[in-house]
Amino acid sequence: MKLVRTGKVKQVYEVDDQTLEFVFTDNISVFDKIIPSQIPNKGETLCRSAAFWFQVLRKAGIRTHFTELVPPNRMRVKRVEVISDYDRINGSTTNYLIPLEIISRHYVAGSLWDRIKGGEIKAEELGFDADHEVRYGEELPRPFYEVTTKLEPVDRLLTREEALKISGLSEEEMENLFATVAKIDEIIAEEVGERMLIHVDGKKEFAFDEKRNLMVVDTFGTADEDRWWDDDAYAKGECVELSKEAVRQIYRNSGYYDELMKARKAGRPEPDIPPLSPADVKKVSELYIEMFERITGESFR
Repeated sequence: MKLVRTGKVKQVYEVDDQTLEFVFTDNISVFDKIIPSQIPNKGETLCRSAAFWFQVLRKAGIRTHFTELVPPNRMRVKRVEVISDYDRINGSTTNYLIPLEIISRHYVAGSLWDRIKGGEIKAEELGFDADHEVRYGEELPRPFYEVTTKLEPVDRLLTREEALKISGLSEEEMENLFATVAKIDEIIAEEVGERMLIHVDGKKEFAFDEKRNLMVVDTFGTADEDRWWDDDAYAKGECVELSKEAVRQIYRNSGYYDELMKARKAGRPEPDIPPLSPADVKKVSELYIEMFERITGESFR
């Protein structure tokens, strides 16, 4: 097979004109940086988690690009064209990756909290009353959707107008995309609620097939793409991170995140991200295995 793309955590191989094979590595990335540490079993847990959700969506009648799981850490999918030149995309383009990531948020956490504290997002934008004091961990009155770029070196938040312009989507297609995200999140919440998990937020990616039918692509609902909290702990007022967010917190607590953000805002060279300690590597590996089992209800071994 021919290697056609290397991402931060996946390699993409060409099987034939219509099929690609994803290879999930044990790499881990945060803040658009690949950490110089390998996480044992991470690739397998992500691949099997993603395959689980694609099969759940298939039963729900939601179209995806998934065709088959190739154990332990490979997945075959329908091939679509990746068009990095936005000018080549319009309302009649077919069989292409929509160059957007849709982030759906159900609780106050992560970068959303950072922007609330910084005054960039107001309470009323989230569905609260204007005088409401937003708290970390608070459930949002309604889902809060954001759109970012997919094919640029660093994810960039987009306005609705910008998203429509670069994606070739019509207003109706954009609404259908958000409606599909909402339906998927309902399915996720119902499924993981049985295993005492809270689905905090996550991202989805889409493509059009050769007839311009919407398909869910890439991966979602894993410990990488989505944020999860323990339901029992949340009931006691604790937001226990059960996703890659636990790794982000390591770098936030070390001061690296602040250094990185300062460099990005100032346009300076970005500092290299340091490796995780052996103890943290072991802890993160165990977390990914635990989350595979809690997300899917299946045993890892």
